[in-house]
Amino acid sequence: MVFRPAILLLSAFSALWAADALYESAWNKLARIEMGRAAPGSVTTFSAAEVNAFARGSIPQTVDGLRNPQIQLGEGTATASAMVDLLKMRGADHGPVNPLVAMMLEGEKPVKVGVRIASANGTATVYLTSLEISGVSASGRMLDLLMKQVFQPLFPDAHINQPFELQDDIDRIDVHPDGVRVTMRR
Repeated sequence: MVFRPAILLLSAFSALWAADALYESAWNKLARIEMGRAAPGSVTTFSAAEVNAFARGSIPQTVDGLRNPQIQLGEGTATASAMVDLLKMRGADHGPVNPLVAMMLEGEKPVKVGVRIASANGTATVYLTSLEISGVSASGRMLDLLMKQVFQPLFPDAHINQPFELQDDIDRIDVHPDGVRVTMRR
């Protein structure tokens, strides 16, 4: 049994290398699209594993207060979950937060967000279908308040529940349980 620690260490490094390879694969595909190197009419597929590796490798470095993101894909849907400190994520430079909201958002909590994605003819619409914080669903006024106090200050150009134009000559984005397909305009 002398070799068992070495095998465990090798397994850990293999898992890290695989995650890095998936992240790099997704990053290279995105770069090819953004640089205009995807052929007209071509389809670029991101596997569910690539989507998750990219989320784990890029989102925590871009958004403070968020760790361990995971994305589950469905037919035209996606559910993202993570451990989130919503106040830290929002940051102090986005102005004051309603004190009652601040008390609710303080500290790291499990957050789960569900969306439905519709896309065609160079546009997409992301519909917010669910939001859970610590297992409690937010809806109605609470959901509106969270959107205004946390999400909109962080992402002022985001379009939720309204269509937006896709960039980089993308015709549509299709979400399926096994991955995301990006189709370029012809």
